[in-house]
Amino acid sequence: MKLKPLFLVCLFNFLIAAAMGLAMRFIFIYPIAFNYRFLTHAHSHTAMLGWVYLMLFTLITHSFVPNPKPIFTKLFWITEAAVLGMLISFPFQGYAAVSITFSTLHIFCSYYFVYLIFKHADIENNLTRRLLKTALVFMLISTLGVWCLGPAVGILGQASAFYQIAIQFFLHFQFNGWFLIGLLALLFNPFQIKDNQSSKRFYILLVMATISTLALPVSWFAPHPFLNIINGIGVICQLGALYYFVDLVKVKFSASTYQQSKLLKYLYLFALGSFAFKIALQSSSFIPAVALMAKQQHNFVIGFIHLTMLGVVSGFLFAFLIQTKITFHYNYFIWGVYSFIFGFLGTESIMFLQGLLFTLEWGLMPKYYLLLFIFSTLLVLGILLIIIGILHSNTHYNDNTQTIKTT
Repeated sequence: MKLKPLFLVCLFNFLIAAAMGLAMRFIFIYPIAFNYRFLTHAHSHTAMLGWVYLMLFTLITHSFVPNPKPIFTKLFWITEAAVLGMLISFPFQGYAAVSITFSTLHIFCSYYFVYLIFKHADIENNLTRRLLKTALVFMLISTLGVWCLGPAVGILGQASAFYQIAIQFFLHFQFNGWFLIGLLALLFNPFQIKDNQSSKRFYILLVMATISTLALPVSWFAPHPFLNIINGIGVICQLGALYYFVDLVKVKFSASTYQQSKLLKYLYLFALGSFAFKIALQSSSFIPAVALMAKQQHNFVIGFIHLTMLGVVSGFLFAFLIQTKITFHYNYFIWGVYSFIFGFLGTESIMFLQGLLFTLEWGLMPKYYLLLFIFSTLLVLGILLIIIGILHSNTHYNDNTQTIKTT
């Protein structure tokens, strides 16, 4: 299983998703005749399923399956075909026959991937094995939300609470279950943490937090005091999981990164910092006024999604990409990372600040859409430079490669 072409496909998907996001920013500066909602569907599906899903697919197979059989590579390309089908169809028709067909194909590919991993993965460490299997189970669970969309539209319509909750169910268990716990399995893999009280408590609290915090987005469409209590329990569990996470990895993480490159250390610092900020924001939802702001201000919701996708998930994926020992041109790659991080920090700051200004009823900040567009170009430029850095290397991936850069 050659990693380099697979990584490049994932990165190209990410570049296309980022370019569509940039186009969405541009529409607010110079309106063009295009369906914004359809473009949003294409952007989100390509980012989630073409970038994150396929990167996790590749990294999990590489890390946990000894000598992967050709079926894994074939399944990757079939899944990529489904992503391309959604990429082409969503901008022109939204949710319709063609896009739904490709979305369904992707779901069935993910089911088969779970089967293959359960059958072929060889993981000695108990904590890592539990995390990986839990992530995959949450991925399966998340698709229940997708299967509910058809009946929701047919019975109650797209404006119904049932339809909106089904979407939030899918997104919640994709982001907080499949993506984040899958990343934790990859992060913990080299540490080989032994079973102890801390690891068991971390795992239990993590699962409880993942399930309980679903109550917050559900409460936006079906308000009930009991949901606030469940979300509060989830917040407490999340903070407890964070405490045990730090306790488990602080020594091993310092030792494992001691001799690593500065670039890798910066990426881990970026990803872990975003992870801590994400938990802080989720924990603040325990305060009713904050939960109400999150519901009312679209900027906070989009900012939080981008914090998770671009800061936490993409930050870790870039770090894991380096740890596979794939070769790349250092200068292109590092400037790509810097451009991406700067663009991320800029867009997040602007979106959260604007959300605060709307909350205070101070209106729109000057040049808001132009500033978002400018910082978003840095995200696209960063991904492009990372791709060029990998393409500029004249060597292919090799398990025996010891260097992480070429000149």
